[in-house]
Amino acid sequence: MPTLTQSTQSMIDQYKNVDGMGRYIEVIETMNDTSQDIMDDWSWMECNSGTKHTRSIRTGLPSVAWGALYQGIPQSKSAKQMVDDTTGFVEGLSGVDERQLALYADNKVAIRSAEGRSFMESMAQELVTAMFYHDPASNPKYPKGLGARFSTIGTSGAGAQIVDAGGTGSDNTSIWMVEWGYDGLSAIYPKGTPAGMQRENMGRQRVLDADGNPYYIEEEMFRTHVGFSLGDWQRVVRIPNIDVSNMKAGSVDLYKFLRQGYYKLKSRRVNKVMDQKSPGRLAIYCNRDVLEALDALGTNSGASDNFTRLRPMEVQGKEVLSYRNIPLRETDAILNTEARIV
Repeated sequence: MPTLTQSTQSMIDQYKNVDGMGRYIEVIETMNDTSQDIMDDWSWMECNSGTKHTRSIRTGLPSVAWGALYQGIPQSKSAKQMVDDTTGFVEGLSGVDERQLALYADNKVAIRSAEGRSFMESMAQELVTAMFYHDPASNPKYPKGLGARFSTIGTSGAGAQIVDAGGTGSDNTSIWMVEWGYDGLSAIYPKGTPAGMQRENMGRQRVLDADGNPYYIEEEMFRTHVGFSLGDWQRVVRIPNIDVSNMKAGSVDLYKFLRQGYYKLKSRRVNKVMDQKSPGRLAIYCNRDVLEALDALGTNSGASDNFTRLRPMEVQGKEVLSYRNIPLRETDAILNTEARIV
């Protein structure tokens, strides 16, 4: 039998949420960020092998040769690599003392709904953090996020998709350009399970307090199974080593690095083939400090200014800023304390 202490809603917690007439006071969500908006971008895909997803990625083309009469044709084949991506799950339990709910019976639904929203927001923030930073090499429970895939600058593979912004200290941040879709990045979930956040009412549960005495709660369970699978690394770009102090001082040319990243995106070229649109959805992710710096750099400060600035666009009925028609998404999950990528 579980023992629940400070992890459940207490009477003191509830008194903070009612007025002098016993009416429920709507909670001001100061802890919310834009994580759930970012998850609107996600393209979900069911795993093809239980709790993992296996991809066959072409890493080399076969060779061909000019021919001549009475000469044979040299044999060749393409090179392929099998890649497995795993999933993990995030979960949480919300418990509210049933006596507390009985005292405020008129507000029972509002009380449980408000607490449930906080769990869903916490889960959304954790999932977005996982997308950027989690690595099963550091914790086997984690899925493999983007940071673990684009962690070393190079001239081939994923390393060639990194644009070094030049920061050498410990107050660095990153901008990500991501194409969501089968050929790009997908959020994966185990075969036979539902995608996305699941919320289940567990009903009345008997639990123990810190002294071992039983009482009853109304419990809800929240769970999401998720991993990440990347098809073609050319459909993601990372711009790391952005020195935050220098950026705030206005001495980092963020638009130069955005331009360099844009021309590394394979999606840009796919869009131009026979006027066909890329099957995936593009988005740029950065934190609020980067977005503010981009806005400042884009403010016309002289008659000679002449460069591509952020422009407003509408995505799913919401107005967002865009760069070259790619929407920018703001997230607190991208840190200002990243180590230097080399």
